[in-house]
Amino acid sequence: MALTIVATIKANADSVDLMKSELLKLAQITNAVDEGCINYHLHQDNEAPMLFVVYENWESPELLQKHVDSAHFQAFMAATEDATEEFTVNTLTQIG
Repeated sequence: MALTIVATIKANADSVDLMKSELLKLAQITNAVDEGCINYHLHQDNEAPMLFVVYENWESPELLQKHVDSAHFQAFMAATEDATEEFTVNTLTQIG
């Protein structure tokens, strides 16, 4: 069962550049090496640059969990721990 993830991240006002840099690094590594990653797209809001949206599709919940447990995802979480005001993750299943 494929899964879609929509993660919305609001960076602290003084951490936008750090967040963008770390998200770009995470997206590049994830797209290159994570098994089961169908796509991993990063977006930044045009009107509110502190808002980032990650749109991801995974082949299975198990392969998504491997991504979450990976060293590169854990490094991202550690690097941005104090840079994040809000972090929301929605897990979706396509129904049509």
